[in-house]
Amino acid sequence: MGNSFTCISHEQEQRPKKSSGGGGSNSGKYKYVRRLSLMPSFRRRTLLPSLSCSGSSSTTSSKKGGIKAKTKKIRERHHHQDHEKDSHIIQEQTLAATNLLFNQTPRSSNSVVPPSFRRSTSVVYPSAQPSGTSSGPVSAVQTPKKSSAGFVRSSSSRQRSSTDPMIKPNQLELNKVEGSETKRFVLVHGGGFGAWCWYKTITLLEKHGFQVDAVDLTGSGVSSIDTNNITSLAHYSKPLLHFFESLKPTEKVILVGHDFGGACMSYAMEMFPTKIAKAVFISAAMLANGQSTLDLFNQQLGSNDLMQQAQIFLYANGKKNPPTAVDFDRSLLRDFLFNQSPPKDLALASVSIRPIPFAPVSEKVHVSEKNYGSIRRFYIKTMEDYAVPVLLQEAMIKLNPPEQVFQLKGSDHAPFFSRPQSLNRILVEISQIPFKKSS
Repeated sequence: MGNSFTCISHEQEQRPKKSSGGGGSNSGKYKYVRRLSLMPSFRRRTLLPSLSCSGSSSTTSSKKGGIKAKTKKIRERHHHQDHEKDSHIIQEQTLAATNLLFNQTPRSSNSVVPPSFRRSTSVVYPSAQPSGTSSGPVSAVQTPKKSSAGFVRSSSSRQRSSTDPMIKPNQLELNKVEGSETKRFVLVHGGGFGAWCWYKTITLLEKHGFQVDAVDLTGSGVSSIDTNNITSLAHYSKPLLHFFESLKPTEKVILVGHDFGGACMSYAMEMFPTKIAKAVFISAAMLANGQSTLDLFNQQLGSNDLMQQAQIFLYANGKKNPPTAVDFDRSLLRDFLFNQSPPKDLALASVSIRPIPFAPVSEKVHVSEKNYGSIRRFYIKTMEDYAVPVLLQEAMIKLNPPEQVFQLKGSDHAPFFSRPQSLNRILVEISQIPFKKSS
């Protein structure tokens, strides 16, 4: 192959010289051309310009080399300029973002947050009692939207948006969570429900630094007991009673109950008065001494046609005996219980609700002023409730007055579904209400 690198110009390559020989010259010519054709194209482009040859190939190759070098330098210079321009833009954007963050961050000489101040800790000031207001057993009804009290705010340094759906700007107050007698809530579900119904309330309370427990009463939620076999209020309330037995002697909780769970609350309040700091009834059966839940609902049974249509009585012991449980017509759940709740919560309830044991509903509750009466009670009214209408709630409040009454506008019978944030705000506020000093 070494002989095939004979240097020739383009003209020589196109018109090779004829040999003086005869037939041998033609064979030599084709042999010469064939050797050149065996050279790879990249070898020809690389090697030929470097050879010291006469003709136009040397001049043309040198010009091409110069052009390539200049082009390369221009590209490198443009790339360097583009890189500097991009770096400058990034620096400007970083500086602008830093200034924006700095302007949005509260600045003060005492802006250092104490180590003990937990993020997302609830901060609420209790409602201030207007001067000159009579201090009767039932306070004036407080509407959460119109209350001037400070409500929940995260301890995050981020400024809350004025469009925050939970609270309004004039309701914001920032302080440590102090003054509450306990930071632990115990949630008791209503008839047919289970601990599952509190999932939103549990999440919101825990975000504000509270410890939350939700119990499944016997025959409810994940309990394996057949509802038809529950024969007493003590049997139905057994998981709640076990919870209070497991508490330390000096530990207290805020007890919250919904619907028929109010009867279980009253039973526990009579047995464990020293372990309950406050009791909150949410559209719940707040019974007087010697009263049963069945007695209570019979007052409205004639005027509540929807209740009669939605209830299905079960007779596990035969129809000649009293019913053993009460179930719900699934097609009427939305109209009866969840008329303001989101569809996903209605779907959850449709597959989770279980029958209500009938015996505990018809059992009369016996409570005393010494035990039950020593616990501070609060009532939360649900204003769009078709299962426990407002008139029935007001009748319970009048018969057995609590310390203070709140109301949830736009809430159906399940405020933990339809108005979870407003419910959470009221629960937090109740936890911060201080003891009234005796005059």
